Amino acid sequence: MLPTVYILANTKRGTLYIGVTANPGARITQHRSGLGSAFVRRYALHRLVHLEQFERITDAIQREKRLKAWRRAWKIELIERDKPDWNDLWPVDRPDSLER
Repeated sequence: MLPTVYILANTKRGTLYIGVTANPGARITQHRSGLGSAFVRRYALHRLVHLEQFERITDAIQREKRLKAWRRAWKIELIERDKPDWNDLWPVDRPDSLER
């Protein structure tokens, strides 16, 4: 598994959460089962709308910090560049789909 920066949303153009993890399969599963962050739980942020994978965790952490500093409009543009429909990238029945 590669270090991953991810963005979760509750609806199209809804509330966003940016996170970083060394184990995307386990982390997304945690979020979906209510064991992730309180913010994700509070706003029901279960739709994976963007992800980027890196070779080194330090690069992923740096990217997460940069994305968190971005304006909301830039984050929406980033998501819609690849996923204009905001469909979930994470199949619920296949939590191992990102493992390499």
